[in-house]
Amino acid sequence: MSPWFGESLLEVGAGLGEFASQVRGLKRHVVTDVDAGAVAAMAARFADRPEVEARVLDLAGNLEEQVGGPVTTVLAINVLEHIEDDADALRRMAELTSPGGHVVIWVPGYQQLYGEFDRAVGHVRRYTPTTLRDAFERAGLAALEVKPVNLLGGVAWWLTVRRGGVGRQKPGLVRLYDRFVVPTTRFVERRVTPPFGQSVLGVARVP
Repeated sequence: MSPWFGESLLEVGAGLGEFASQVRGLKRHVVTDVDAGAVAAMAARFADRPEVEARVLDLAGNLEEQVGGPVTTVLAINVLEHIEDDADALRRMAELTSPGGHVVIWVPGYQQLYGEFDRAVGHVRRYTPTTLRDAFERAGLAALEVKPVNLLGGVAWWLTVRRGGVGRQKPGLVRLYDRFVVPTTRFVERRVTPPFGQSVLGVARVP
């Protein structure tokens, strides 16, 4: 995702800042969440990084007042699947972005993988490249790159959640996944785009 960030980035639904902790070199990095407690925790976590601003953000509210000026790129990781009107949410994200900037979206992939875990965490849907591209277009954004990510993770998810009926994360399975699946996926998918995956990555340009 990082080649699309530009000099300023706003994260929608940044949680406790796990992704932000891995990103450096930006002039401005706005981490947001609708939960004021999470925002306070991020403000404390990044107190030694002057480029990081922690702000409460509700996409249904006054965006300019909440954010304090547009950014080059808006990023939402595992957010859009929780929102019924995804095109409207994307339009609101675009309002936070400078003209010609980017909206970068990472979402769970493929409705065939939808299971009890998705229901438990409030997922409205999972996406394919086609449905995410359609959401971009309905929002008036120009899709630049939309592709499946993490083929092996998709297979593992199908086996554990859809076939195995797992309804929550299990620490032992997560450790195995991080140790074996993640490095293999990074190596392979730097070279080829898989036909299917646990997630879908989308990048769109703001007019």
